[in-house]
Amino acid sequence: MMKPLEELTRENIWKLEPYSSARNEYSGHVAKVFLDANENPYNKPYNRYPDPLQTDVKERLATLKGVKPEQIFLGNGSDEAIDLPYRCFTRPGIDNVVAIEPTYGMYKVCADINDVEYRPVLLDEKYQISADKLLGACDDNTKLIWICSPNNPTGNSIDRKEIIKTIEGFSGIVIVDEAYSEFSSESPLRLELDKYPNLIVLNTFSKAWGCAAIRLGMAFAQKDIIDIFNKVKYPYNVNLLTQNHALEAMKDPYEVDKWVKILLLERRQMMEAFKLLPICKEVYPTNANFFLCRMEDAQATYDYLVSKGIIVRNRTRVKLCGNCLRITIGTRDENNELLSALRQM
Repeated sequence: MMKPLEELTRENIWKLEPYSSARNEYSGHVAKVFLDANENPYNKPYNRYPDPLQTDVKERLATLKGVKPEQIFLGNGSDEAIDLPYRCFTRPGIDNVVAIEPTYGMYKVCADINDVEYRPVLLDEKYQISADKLLGACDDNTKLIWICSPNNPTGNSIDRKEIIKTIEGFSGIVIVDEAYSEFSSESPLRLELDKYPNLIVLNTFSKAWGCAAIRLGMAFAQKDIIDIFNKVKYPYNVNLLTQNHALEAMKDPYEVDKWVKILLLERRQMMEAFKLLPICKEVYPTNANFFLCRMEDAQATYDYLVSKGIIVRNRTRVKLCGNCLRITIGTRDENNELLSALRQM
């Protein structure tokens, strides 16, 4: 059973009086003359501070994602949504977090920055984890458990039953990073927020939406957790250009669906082609827009591709990923160029 949120939250954060921006204080009223925020009256619309709570973006996003606007936090990339749980819930030098391994490296980087012990729990040979192993690594000072599903760099979805068992069996907060969920056939966990008060689900505009450059990450959780995030975040953390571009992108979500279908088809064809390469020893199952493959000599293959101007990700130094490359699915032409180069190696 989840501990009371007040008990999980750092005492100074729970008592924090957030910065009250000029745009917060008049909210709820119609205004036409703005002489409150020391802005320059010229160079519209960029002279004005953006909406600090990104109201229009959240209203549209809530419809697309099947959640309530008050269950959404928007950040400067997913990196902000990854860092905030540390700042809100973990006490430096005292608390710890548990995570699967291998997984996305920013969870550990943020733990190190915040001086929080990071406890990795190794996946099995099928890149899966049991709830018992995750919960067994926890103690009274474990505040967060990190699960990336579909996982990076392995590409596979973590067993849903084990994720649910972890959520139900942990008294702290479980964060499930679903950055690649649009490429998976599994139902996203954000649709089950109302069942689990200790669940945070991450998502991003960087992958399926093709908007990595605008740096817009999402966290979905029950309102009381989102309220804490909003207390701690910087007042204007998402700029106007990003908010406007997100609104423009969301006008045509069917275009995103089309991209995903094309990438899934390309992914299947690429994986089949890699299985036929003599230098490729294994291609692992994936539910993301990339796949992991074990090569005869990953470093030599990587260096060769770099010499050809083709960049993939060498994961050979990551635990359980010896001699592995991670291949992102590109356009048909890009994929063919990669295959052509490998066939000449």
